[in-house]
Parts: sequence; structure tokens; C-alpha cells
Amino acid sequence: QVQLVESGGGLVQAGGSLRLSCAASGGVFTTYAMGWFRQAPGKEREFVAAVRGNGRGTPYADSVQGRYTISRDNAKKTVYLQMNSLTPEDTAVYYCAATRDYPQWRDSWGQGTQVTVSS
Repeated sequence: QVQLVESGGGLVQAGGSLRLSCAASGGVFTTYAMGWFRQAPGKEREFVAAVRGNGRGTPYADSVQGRYTISRDNAKKTVYLQMNSLTPEDTAVYYCAATRDYPQWRDSWGQGTQVTVSS
């Protein structure tokens, strides 16, 4: 069972950038597809981006396409989310997830990291 810990969230002004990291431990990292999700106050959790084990398949939500980039470093067992051109609508708790049964996300979730974008 893989365990996930997110980091890199914080407060940023609109137009700024952040890079989130998700460190994995346990399991065989390369067998997991990795994903980022977010949940804003009063809203349902939504898909943001995902990357397959080989790092070549990277679907994105339409709302972040062209602004966010997901990547993974299998040697470091870490997945990243580079977020550029941030707007207040990006404010949410961002969660990292892992699955061996992509696109079903049912194996492991992190505790989340808060991203707040001010006007």
C-alpha cells in the first residue's frame, strides 16, 4: 500500500506560480498511475491532471490545460504539479492520488495541501 504526502501549497497572488510535490512511500511506484485532484470550499472534488506510470500519458482538466504541468520522477518516487498563471478560481485543497487501476482512483490518497490565490 503506497502512502502519499503532498507539499508546496501556500498563498500566492493572481498570475503567480506554485509547484506542488507528492512524495510516495511503499508499494512499487512505477506500477501506479498518479493524479492530482482539488476541492474548493462547498464544491465537489474534481480531477485536475494525471500521469501514467511511464510518464507519457498526461490528461488534464479543461480548466487547467495549458497552465498546469504534471510530471513524475520515478527514481525519487515523486509526482509534481507545476501551476502557472494562477487565478482565484484555482483556490482549493489539492490532493495527490495513486491507482493501479486507472482511471479508477481507489488505492491511495494524500492528506491534501492548501493553495490560496489572492486577487
